[in-house]
Amino acid sequence: MNAGAPTGLALYDRTARQSAAQVISRYSTSFGLASRLCSPAIRTHLADLYALVRIADEIVDGPAAEAGLDATERRELLDALEVETELAMARGYSSNLVVHAFAQSARATGFGAELTRPFFASMRRDLDPVAFDETELREYVYGSAEVVGLMCLRAFSDGLPADDERDARWQRGARHLGAAFQKINFLRDLADDVGSLDRRYFPGVDPRDFGESDKHRLLDDIDRDLAIAGEVVGELPGGCRRAVAAAHALFSALAVRLRRTPADELLTVRVSVPAGRKLLLLARAAASRPHPVATTAPVGVPA
Repeated sequence: MNAGAPTGLALYDRTARQSAAQVISRYSTSFGLASRLCSPAIRTHLADLYALVRIADEIVDGPAAEAGLDATERRELLDALEVETELAMARGYSSNLVVHAFAQSARATGFGAELTRPFFASMRRDLDPVAFDETELREYVYGSAEVVGLMCLRAFSDGLPADDERDARWQRGARHLGAAFQKINFLRDLADDVGSLDRRYFPGVDPRDFGESDKHRLLDDIDRDLAIAGEVVGELPGGCRRAVAAAHALFSALAVRLRRTPADELLTVRVSVPAGRKLLLLARAAASRPHPVATTAPVGVPA
């Protein structure tokens, strides 16, 4: 082994984080590209967070089902993953490399089961047919998306001095951005949700009779979420600001494309932003100048 190379726990930590980075590189396009605009430390945290969220999602919808596991078996796997995650956050160690990486970031940025439990509760909800009322939808979106935004925000604000007013403002923005992302994906995934998964996320909307008025009403709500989130993007620290601006721009472009797509086509196609357009939006975000703000960026992070 090379002199000075990490050994023991340090080597394990690094290997775990490399494993998480592999997950985001293989699975993510928009999130992965946007995260590259973050500082190295924040980019590492985001990969750690994304990897666990992706593994949980794959238990619910992906390879676990393809492997022949029924809903009961997948629920058992999801329950075991949640238990292992909480133990790892408490102990600082897991034999599961992805869980270990996630726990390292959770411990470093200061969150725990108050954010992971709602997330796993929402994932568990998807193992049964879905037909939400308004309260259930709010609870689901909070657990499936808003808490992920709050996890990311912990990474973004790591090292900043305490500021209750700023934190409340940023948390509101993070929650609305997460909610917008989730609702946009609901619309993008209508074909699968209706055709094979028996899910009806939007109360009062029959996906099989989805019309223009339904689409525009839902997109009006999404635009409100995006507007609220957009109010704080320019305040964020330099280590993450451009990445969040890029993600906001990508999903805003998706919302525009969804509005332009006939409602009946959303039951047969998945709307996306072409690769060239994505790269242009990322380039614009990378070149954007920050808004003047009164907050203090962490030491070592350019404002």
